[in-house]
Amino acid sequence: MAQWGEYRLLSAAGTVVWTAIAVLIANHSIPQMLLTGYVPIVRRLPVMVLDGWRLVLAVGLSTAVVFACLIPLYKPRPRRVLDTIFLTQKRVLVAMFALATLGYFNMTYRLPRATLAMTMGILLVVLPTWFVILGNRPMRGEKRAVIVGDDPAQINRVADAIEIPVLGYLSPPLGINVDSDQAQSPTPTVTDGGTIEMPSSDLRSLGGLSRLEEILVEHDIATVVFAFRRTDRGEFFGVLETCHKHGVEAKVLREHADSVLLSDETAGELVTIDLEPWDWQDRLLKRIFDIGFALTGLMASAPLLGLIALAIKLDSPGPIFYRQTRTAGLGGTFDVLKFRTMLPDSESSDPVDDGENDQITRVGWLLRKSHLDELPQLWPILVGDMSVVGPRAAWTDEEALLEEEAVEWRKRWFVKPGLTGLAQINDASSTNPTEKLRYDLEYIRRQSFWLDMKIVIRQLWIALLDSVKVFIGQERHDESKSR
Repeated sequence: MAQWGEYRLLSAAGTVVWTAIAVLIANHSIPQMLLTGYVPIVRRLPVMVLDGWRLVLAVGLSTAVVFACLIPLYKPRPRRVLDTIFLTQKRVLVAMFALATLGYFNMTYRLPRATLAMTMGILLVVLPTWFVILGNRPMRGEKRAVIVGDDPAQINRVADAIEIPVLGYLSPPLGINVDSDQAQSPTPTVTDGGTIEMPSSDLRSLGGLSRLEEILVEHDIATVVFAFRRTDRGEFFGVLETCHKHGVEAKVLREHADSVLLSDETAGELVTIDLEPWDWQDRLLKRIFDIGFALTGLMASAPLLGLIALAIKLDSPGPIFYRQTRTAGLGGTFDVLKFRTMLPDSESSDPVDDGENDQITRVGWLLRKSHLDELPQLWPILVGDMSVVGPRAAWTDEEALLEEEAVEWRKRWFVKPGLTGLAQINDASSTNPTEKLRYDLEYIRRQSFWLDMKIVIRQLWIALLDSVKVFIGQERHDESKSR
């Protein structure tokens, strides 16, 4: 990241210069003829070239509006590449809508529609590229790290093992307390977490976890190293999410490697946590597919939703949907809705096979076997809480039971959960968490957009076969024979 003053100057000046260039290109007759002649959506727009004071006004007004809309981006802060692209494009779209609205109410300030459309197209590509380049410029000063944790012994070990200068340490709200078998008394804490002084260490306390984001931005922190007694506490994954959000490298002591997903860099006492297994191009492609799949599925299934809701109400008393809190990426949570397939208040956190579950209703059995009970989950895919393909999101009440049998279970948290995955197409369910985890970790190691496509095609084929079996009655017959 460039230094603060330099970054502000380059980002603001680049916005002005690139906007002016974009308007001048869009105002030229040749690009306008190419646009209106070969792009179907704008083919009917007239070619209109401005000159004189009208061109000066168009350049000045466009530059001012775009500059104002992109002000939040002039503040230097670590961001992931894809976040920078999306945020810049969103701001450019806001600027273009502002210019269109201004022209609608006052003809004097109206940009020709072809000029406005082409300017928007140019800026949607050029400005995100500019901000990505600025955000990835190497720092002039040396790289620095901070340590985050609640274990004084680990903090000291990390400070000795890390090869770049350490700014200090932060600790969670309970503060850093010495283990009970040691003679020293607990260290006093400040109100937002952190410690005033840590025994046997020259490291400076930077305060509580509430200051982590501020520290990352103000001091251009390159690496955060974890020193928690346990990696299953909420603060651990909260810090991971902050590192992921700001594109900061995260490291952990090798003894905690079984609890995290590691990158290829695994040498030494400190190992690097893989916070983003996908590169930004594949993430963008995956997200576009998720949106297209969810929208298509919701529109295609719209006529069915009312019929399913009516069938559920007629079959048994209770609500049409049930809500369940599930684990999201990096240990977060989100709520999913599913069509109710069981009797009300009969759900248990102990995984049970459908064939052994006597609480499933008649309509619920049909919905489960045909996979139609999953239709409401297209919405969290559309809004970004889930993906089409990924480790199946587990019920939060069920997580503790699954972790008891599969010690590496939390490695699944490093990938966005999915509607289906490698475990689902291989018929591995939560009733066998070790097998399910094996498939999920295999997916994480092999994941790619093309693997996602293979899984989706196979899952759709399985769903089609299951639906055919349901409607010809074979599935019910097979289950009754097996009993």
